[in-house]
Amino acid sequence: MSKVAFVFPGQGAQYVGMGKELYENSNKAKEIFDNIFSDLEINLENIMFDGPEEKLKETKYTQPAIVAFSSVLTELLKEKNIKADYVAGHSLGEYSALNAAEVLSIEDTVKLAELRGSIMNDITENINGTMAAILGVPAEKIIEICNGISEVVEAVNFNEPKQTVIAGTKEGIEKAVEELKKAGARRAVILDVSGPFHSSLMKPAGEKLKENLENFNFENAEIKIVANTTGKIIDSVKDIKIELYNQTFGPVKWVDIVNVLKEEGVTKIYEIGPGKVLKGLIRKIDRGLEVINIEKIEDIEKL
Repeated sequence: MSKVAFVFPGQGAQYVGMGKELYENSNKAKEIFDNIFSDLEINLENIMFDGPEEKLKETKYTQPAIVAFSSVLTELLKEKNIKADYVAGHSLGEYSALNAAEVLSIEDTVKLAELRGSIMNDITENINGTMAAILGVPAEKIIEICNGISEVVEAVNFNEPKQTVIAGTKEGIEKAVEELKKAGARRAVILDVSGPFHSSLMKPAGEKLKENLENFNFENAEIKIVANTTGKIIDSVKDIKIELYNQTFGPVKWVDIVNVLKEEGVTKIYEIGPGKVLKGLIRKIDRGLEVINIEKIEDIEKL
């Protein structure tokens, strides 16, 4: 019997106004959003629905906003009796997956994302780091070139077979981009991000997050989670907490995650949240998988 997976996008997919249509047209969505907003210390509603864009792009606002939007959509899907056998998220999206797997309540999931965003915001202000997307060079070659650079620069997001993102110090990234272009990269583009996410430079953020995990009420997962850093299936509170710690400064093995879902018998994937980035990546990993985007009320009404 074919199986279903829910997958969730990460930072970079956000846009001003996401979720506003749900809030204004669904009583259930409004109720959930209001519970989320009232539980936070930041004024997420105004920034999420009305901007400005520059404010929403700040990590401390972006992360809880995306998780809130994805989590509300997941609840509306469940009302349609659509359930997942597996969940996974890309980077920050792993937090939305925790809620979908009933590891944390929606309110706690968004508060944890808010905490993560705030911690990462503080850490990146003291690190002169960035990221770059590399297209057209195999991941193994990228790792080899990064290892040969004296500055910190690491392959961190294995997005699809021909696209890998690297992170590190600005100087290290510039050197790596130069070397990768020489090695035949079709594109090597430095990204407009506030820090070297998922690199070892972010380990202090992982330590800070780890200290705070005990303040949240975790449960064993009701749905199997495919972990970012290992591509392995996890469901226990212990393994989930280890993953959240490691994920702060460890890789996103998206290619492995999609391959594991396929091996487990998944044929249909719902991408839940802003944008269609994951659909594009999944098509480049395995075109045989059906991907359905859930972002608007009409997407849910069609089901």
